[in-house]
Amino acid sequence: MAKQLNFSNEQIVPTALHTEVQRSYLEYAMSVIVGRALPDVRDGLKPVHRRILYAMHELGLTPDRPFRKCARVVGDVLGKYHPHGDQAVYDALVRMVQDFSSRYPLLAGHGNFGSVDNDPPAAMRYTETRLAAIGHSALLAEVGEATVDFIDNFDSSQQEPVVLPAQLPNLLLNGSSGIAVGMATNIPPHNLGEVIDGLIALIDRPNLSNEKLFDLIPGPDFPTGAEIIDTQGIHDAYRTGRGGIPIRGIASFEEIQPGRGKRSRQAIVVTELPYQVNKASWITKIASLVNQGRIDGISDIRDESDRDGMRVVIELKREAQPQLILNDLYKMTPLQTNFGALMLAIEDGQPRQLSLREILEAFLTFREETLIRQYSHELAQKQARAHIVAGQIVALNHLDAVIEILRRAPDGTTARVSLQERFELSDQQADSILSMPLRRLTSLEQQKLRDEAEELAARIGDLQTLVEDRSVLMKSLKKELRALKKKFDDPRRTRIQTSAERRREQQVLAEIAAEESEETFIVEFTRKGYVRRSSPKAYSRRQSRVESSAQLDEFDDITIQTELTNPTEEILVLTRDGKAYTVSVGDIPIGQRQQKGVPLIGLLPNAAGSTPDDVAAQIVLNEARLGQQLILITTKGRVKRLPAQELSNLTGRGLTAVKLKTEDTLQYALITPLGSDLVLASSGGRLLRFRVNDEQLPELSRTAQGPQGIRLPKSERLVGCVPVQSKDALLLVSTKGFAKKMLVSNFKTANRGGIGSQSFKFSLKNDSLASMILAVPETTFTVVTNEDRCASLMPDEVPLQGRSQPCDRLFTTRRTEAVTDTLISGLPDEALKA
Repeated sequence: MAKQLNFSNEQIVPTALHTEVQRSYLEYAMSVIVGRALPDVRDGLKPVHRRILYAMHELGLTPDRPFRKCARVVGDVLGKYHPHGDQAVYDALVRMVQDFSSRYPLLAGHGNFGSVDNDPPAAMRYTETRLAAIGHSALLAEVGEATVDFIDNFDSSQQEPVVLPAQLPNLLLNGSSGIAVGMATNIPPHNLGEVIDGLIALIDRPNLSNEKLFDLIPGPDFPTGAEIIDTQGIHDAYRTGRGGIPIRGIASFEEIQPGRGKRSRQAIVVTELPYQVNKASWITKIASLVNQGRIDGISDIRDESDRDGMRVVIELKREAQPQLILNDLYKMTPLQTNFGALMLAIEDGQPRQLSLREILEAFLTFREETLIRQYSHELAQKQARAHIVAGQIVALNHLDAVIEILRRAPDGTTARVSLQERFELSDQQADSILSMPLRRLTSLEQQKLRDEAEELAARIGDLQTLVEDRSVLMKSLKKELRALKKKFDDPRRTRIQTSAERRREQQVLAEIAAEESEETFIVEFTRKGYVRRSSPKAYSRRQSRVESSAQLDEFDDITIQTELTNPTEEILVLTRDGKAYTVSVGDIPIGQRQQKGVPLIGLLPNAAGSTPDDVAAQIVLNEARLGQQLILITTKGRVKRLPAQELSNLTGRGLTAVKLKTEDTLQYALITPLGSDLVLASSGGRLLRFRVNDEQLPELSRTAQGPQGIRLPKSERLVGCVPVQSKDALLLVSTKGFAKKMLVSNFKTANRGGIGSQSFKFSLKNDSLASMILAVPETTFTVVTNEDRCASLMPDEVPLQGRSQPCDRLFTTRRTEAVTDTLISGLPDEALKA
C-alpha cells in the first residue's frame, strides 16, 4: 500500500510560473556571465584561465622547473577548482600556449599545440607545459591571502583566489573573447611597452587627453602581425568600448621564375595574415573563387611556410594586373577582415562596456589596492619581527641579569614573568628570549641581530611611507612597470597604415574607379571564346607590355578582335548553326575584375551544352555599322547579304540569320558598306574579288541560303574573307610560315561564283594558304599554330610583292606544326585617342 505524503502549508510557497522562470534564468545568465564567459578587468582572466594558472602555481611549475604533462594539470584543475569538461579546460590551456593566439603566452609548452592552419593539438597525455616567465612574474609572483581575497572552491575543500594579483593589465596585453548570455566580448591584444607607457602617463597626468593617450597606445598589436588600415575604428573602440578595426594581411609583389626556359611572372607573396584567420581555409577559399571564375589571373597557389615564418605564393598569369588581383583578394577573402572590438569585462561584479581609459584606470586602482595590501601585510610582519628583535637585543644588553633570572626561576612561566617585570617586555619578546639558542650569545650573532634591527627599521620606514604617502606609492608602481617593460617588451608586430599611405591607396583606387566609370571601353574577344571589357587606360597599360617577336612562343589565349565601344551598344553574336543573338556591352564584366574575361557563349540565353567553338563571329553594332551591310559566308563558300539593322535589338530567343544546307556551317560574318569590294581566299592560294552591290550580291531575307560566292574544289577550303578598298593591302600567310603582302589593286574585279586567280606560290609541296587579313598599318598581327604557339609581327616587316613573286618565310614550324590563323591584335592609336 502506497504511503501518502502530507505537506504542511509552511513547506509550500506559491509562486507564479513567469516569476520563477524569470528569476531562475537571470541567476543562470549571471552565473555564465560572471563565472564563465567574461574576463575580470583586474587580471584580464576568465575563471578557467585563473584556475589553470593557480593550479600550476601550486604544482610548482615555475619557468625554472621541468615541464609537466598537461593531463596532470588538467586533472588538478578539474579535481580542485573547475568541475567542467576536461576538453574545455585543455582547450583553454592550449590557447594560453599558442603564440599565434596570445600576444604574450602565459604558458610554455612542449609538443604539438596546433598551428595557424587550425591543426588540432595533440592529446593532453602527450603534451607538456609549465608557466611562462611573464605568466609567473606578472600574475602569480605575489599571490597569497595578503594580496588578494580567497574563497572556497566548489566543494569547500580548497581555497582559490578571487583574482590574481596582476602586475600588468593582461586584459589589454592578450585581449579576450567570449560569448555569454545576451552579451559578448572581443578585446584585441596590445603591445606591452605601449600599454605601460600609457599607464605611466596616466599616473603622472590623470587628466591626460584621449588624443595624447592614443598617441602612446596607437592601436592593437596582434600576435600574427598584419596591418591596420584605418584608425577610425580604433578610436571608436578606445573611446566607447565598441568599434570595427579593419585588418589586412601583409602582401608584396615579387618576380618569380616558374621553371627553366619559361618567362618570369609576377606573384603576390603573403607573409602575414589577419588575427584568427585560418591559413588553410583561406587558401581553399581562393582556389574556390578561381574555379568559380570570380577571381581571374591566378595560375597557381603554393604554401611555402616553414619554421621561419609564413609565405604563401600566389602566382599570376602574364596578362594579370597584380594590384587589381590583390584588391580582389582583400574584398573576397579573409586577407582583409574587420575585427569587431567590444571591450566588455567584469568590473565590481557587473559586466560593463569599458573604454581604453577606463580599463587602464581600473587596473591602476586594483594595482594600488593590491600594493597597499601587500605593503601593509609586509609592514605588519616587519614590525612584529622588529618587536622580537628589540626584545632579544635588550636581553643581550643585560645578559648577566637575564642569566641570573633564569638560574633562580623554578620553571619557564616564572622566568617569563620575571623577564617581563624586570625589562618591561611583552609576552612575544619574553618567549623569544626564552627560546633563543646559545649561539646567539656569540659576538658575531649579536652583531647580526643588531644589523637586522637596523635593516628592519629602515624597511619599516619605507613601508610606512609607501602606505601613507600615495605619491611615493605611485613612484614605486612606475618603477615596477618600467622594470617589467625592460624585461618583457618587444617590438610592435602589427603595422598601422599612415595617413600618407592611406591617401596613396585611395588615389590608386580612385583611378581604378575612374577607369571603370569610363564612357568608352575596349572590348576584346579571344581565340578561346572569351570576352572582356576594359578602359582605354588599362588596355594601353596591358598593350605596353606586349613585345613584337618573330619567334614562335607558347600562349594561353590571345585576342582575335578588339573594339572601341560604349556600354549602351550591342554585340551581335552569330553561331555556327546560323542563329543570331545580341548581348549588351554593359553586361560584360570589366577586365580589371576579370583578367581572363568570361566565355562569350555563356552570355547568350539557353547556352547550356554549348561550347566556345559554337560561336562563328561577333560584331559590335554601333550607329555607323547599323546602316551598313552584313555579309555572311559559310564553309561551302556561299555568301549572303542583308541589312545589319535587321539583327539589332533581338529578343532572348534570337533569330535565324541564314538557312544552311546539310554539312554546311556559318564561318565568317562581317560588316561592309554598300559598293565596297569583297575578297575571298581558298587554301589553294586563289583569291576572288567582287563588288558588293545588288547585281553581284543581292539583298536577301533572313531565311534565304545565299548564292555561291567562290567555287571550292573538294581539296580546298575557305580560309579568308575581307572587305577591301582599292588602296588597301592584303597579308597572306601559309601553314608552313611563309607570308606575302600584296596590294588589292593587283586583283581585277571579277564576278561572284568564280574560282579566283592564283596569287600565292608555295615553296613546299605540303604547304597551303592558312589565312588572309587586311594589312593595317601600325597594327600588330599575330600568327597562331595548331600547337598553341604564336608570333607577333608588324605588317611593315613583310615586304610588298606582286602576285607572281615568291613568298618570304617568317619562321620555321615544327614537323607536325601548321599555322591555323592570323589575327589582328590591338587597335590603332587613333582609335584609342578618339
